[in-house]
Amino acid sequence: QSRRYDSRTTIFSPEGRLYQVEYAMEAIGHAGTCLGILANDGVLLAAERRNIHKLLDEVFFSEKIYKLNEDIACSVAGITSDANVLTNELRLIAQRKRIINNVGQVFFLAFIEFLHLLHKE
Repeated sequence: QSRRYDSRTTIFSPEGRLYQVEYAMEAIGHAGTCLGILANDGVLLAAERRNIHKLLDEVFFSEKIYKLNEDIACSVAGITSDANVLTNELRLIAQRKRIINNVGQVFFLAFIEFLHLLHKE
């Protein structure tokens, strides 16, 4: 029965559950930790690569830290295919903001715009 209610993030089950959100939370629970530290002279991004599948070859682990442009990077946890889609969208937003504002520090504006895009879906 849950199959009828897990195709979209905006459809509640009769119990009031959002299955897609629960699936995402479970995927993040299995992912490694991502950490960002802001200092006066720079930023440190660190990501844990967690191998929960004993048969998975570590050579095929995907990246956890992505370079969005010359000034911006991000770290991700969760499903790799989702991370690829989200980071590509963030790259486009950062490029648009750079063209409009001609500044390098556009991450927060780009991230806020990106969150608005997610809420529209």
